[in-house]
Amino acid sequence: MTKHILTTAMVLGFISVLNAQSIIEIDRENSSIHWEGSHLFKFNKHHGIVKFLSGQITVSDGSITGGIFKIDMKSILNTDGKYNGNLVGHLKSADFFDVAKYPVSKLEFVDVVHSDYNYFEVLANLTIKGVTNAIMFKGERRFRNGKDVMTSRFIIDRTLWGVNYESKGYFTNLKDDVISDAIEFEVTVLWDSLDEC
Repeated sequence: MTKHILTTAMVLGFISVLNAQSIIEIDRENSSIHWEGSHLFKFNKHHGIVKFLSGQITVSDGSITGGIFKIDMKSILNTDGKYNGNLVGHLKSADFFDVAKYPVSKLEFVDVVHSDYNYFEVLANLTIKGVTNAIMFKGERRFRNGKDVMTSRFIIDRTLWGVNYESKGYFTNLKDDVISDAIEFEVTVLWDSLDEC
């Protein structure tokens, strides 16, 4: 009898954990990734977007505890009106992201530390061109129009992922057309809220 009670308690506890944790598909159409890069000396900036291929958020007891996202590198667009097709073609080439060989990038949360419900810090693995590096960034979560909205902003050093074209680290004499190693990302992720409010 005691064994039966213990087994029942363990099963109920396991079900409770499952109920407390939810894996939610993101709203890909309304989620966005904006990127920005620039030349080192000319202050000539370019910006654009790239789309999510898929994405899942893990929520436990109401808090974000995980996430895994795949990015469609074939969807890179330049939206500042300068160079457009030529620039996009170059970004997709082996000089930069080699999209033909590496069509998908990936971001996977490793740890999430909350300061409160709305603000948190994420340790994540970012994979670009088959290279994975850890990054950290701050995130904010808000509730709008029946959706949970997570926003974050971070900067990476592209050379850590083997994107070395016109990098200052690869020239002994810096040239005017050297491109900054920094790429800035502004990410907005939406999903259907589990909250009633």
